[in-house]
Amino acid sequence: MHFNPNSGFLYVIAIIVILFVIAQSGFFLIRAYKRARVIGMDMPQVKKIIISTAIFTIAPAVSILLGVVTLSKFLGLPLPWIRLSVIGAITYELPAATSTAKALGISLSETITDPKAYTAIAWVMTLGIMPSILLVPILLKRIQKGLLSIKNKDNKWGELFVTAMFLGMISAFLGMVFADVRSGLPGFIPLFVLLFSAFLMALCGILYKVCKMEWMKNYALPISMIGAMAFAVVITPLIG
Repeated sequence: MHFNPNSGFLYVIAIIVILFVIAQSGFFLIRAYKRARVIGMDMPQVKKIIISTAIFTIAPAVSILLGVVTLSKFLGLPLPWIRLSVIGAITYELPAATSTAKALGISLSETITDPKAYTAIAWVMTLGIMPSILLVPILLKRIQKGLLSIKNKDNKWGELFVTAMFLGMISAFLGMVFADVRSGLPGFIPLFVLLFSAFLMALCGILYKVCKMEWMKNYALPISMIGAMAFAVVITPLIG
């Protein structure tokens, strides 16, 4: 049986899901804005926060778009479009899909035409993310209560603990950075991109602290992410 991962039916489902996500986001944005006005918040500051937050999402959006393009080569466009529009975790979706495809012996350079393989990849991507969806409502309040307790006892230790949690989450993906270093110079491309991103972040930190560029505090992360992605686009053809 011929299977088309870019069928019109899948596109209809993708459009419905994405329109729902956009409508939900717009609904809560409008409600939050009205609520801020009712309780007397500084509205110019609220608008500034909205604008800076919108700009902050540009870098993750670009990386997600690249993830959609990458996955669409063998999964078609609708499924990656849905997955990354709802979850937006390219660091999970791409490894889950590619590892499943490799386990099934499927080429990542050709569009999938086997419905069983397509279904298997979709199930792995879905079931693999379920623990995080289920554990949040169960453990979130306990974690927040524990963090608040630590901060109340010692605010400095509380900040260090949150930073340590964030670094622990990031370090979980370092295996992807060093996975192919034994394959020669092309295997070092992720490491070079990581180091360049760190360099940009350090440069932004210097501009913020030494040059007193206050706006850099909010845009350091997007700048480092977009700069790293641009660097990857340039360095990959040269080395790879």
